[in-house]
Amino acid sequence: MITIKDIAKEAGVSPTTVSNVIHKKYEHVSAETVRKIEKIIEEKGYVPNMLARSLVKRNSKIIGVINCLIPTARGSFIQDPFHTVFLGGVEKELSSRGYFIMLRTVNNKEELIALLKNWNLDGVIVTGIFEDEFYETLLKTEIPVVLIDSYVDGDRFLKVGLEDFKGGYLATKYLIEKGHREILFVSPKIKPKGVLEERLKGYKKALEEFGIPFKKENVYEHGTRVEECIELGRKLSERKDFTAIFVTADIMAAGIMSGLIEMGVKIPDEVSIVGFDDLDISLITSPRLTTIHQDVEKKGIIAAKMLVDYLEGKPIKERTVILPVRIVERESVRYFAKN
Repeated sequence: MITIKDIAKEAGVSPTTVSNVIHKKYEHVSAETVRKIEKIIEEKGYVPNMLARSLVKRNSKIIGVINCLIPTARGSFIQDPFHTVFLGGVEKELSSRGYFIMLRTVNNKEELIALLKNWNLDGVIVTGIFEDEFYETLLKTEIPVVLIDSYVDGDRFLKVGLEDFKGGYLATKYLIEKGHREILFVSPKIKPKGVLEERLKGYKKALEEFGIPFKKENVYEHGTRVEECIELGRKLSERKDFTAIFVTADIMAAGIMSGLIEMGVKIPDEVSIVGFDDLDISLITSPRLTTIHQDVEKKGIIAAKMLVDYLEGKPIKERTVILPVRIVERESVRYFAKN
């Protein structure tokens, strides 16, 4: 992470001179020096610390919650009930500590850089980070960052995550112990070093333990919109070679169930389904959805608490917090006895 001191050293000037250029205070800086410093800033991708840019030298009390996961073209970030519950937890903790929340979706690194440069944010909570351009941009900022559900390497950031591998394993093992052998895995797009890859690894591990071959054709990467999942359910009704589905999100599971039922498939008599998250929607599907529980609101509360504690100079006992999972049995799974 490059700092003002690093730029000053490379340019052969004082940190004060670099700061003046960053803040467009050119009165005592030559045009040649300005060009030299601005070139270094551009080449190094430096993102200024917004607190340092504040002329009044005080905190804004604004925390940015930045979504890099769901592009604007796919709809609102908060349409997903997972994120609604998560944001509720963040807002609850921030408001109790005297901070404000600003929610923003960014579609590329340029939008992220502009956000960090133009808003006086005390810190940011970021969802959907992989080892990509967003990650590289955040590495260059001095703003405190909490990553949500990210497996990127390094200790630059605070992190709040989940036992994703265990969740995938528990869901699949549960279905296997109920007699199922042909189990589909349905998920949004799986990226390296992400939560979905970990859940897939857990799925594979359970199959391996019970001597069940892994089949690529049983893995579906699919859109998360409800209508897309309903359509997938319709298509899956045409397959007659499976008896169970593990879906990595409750909202997707609900859509798939709707599509299957529409096509005359009986749940759980003909197909059993396990979801992931234990959101309220799992209580209103018919039948009610068996799922992997995580405390989504608590995840938001912990993320906000870690960030504010850090900003206020309080000790951070753990820079990475991993929350537990467990299976919640309802009515969408039945014991499968092979004829």
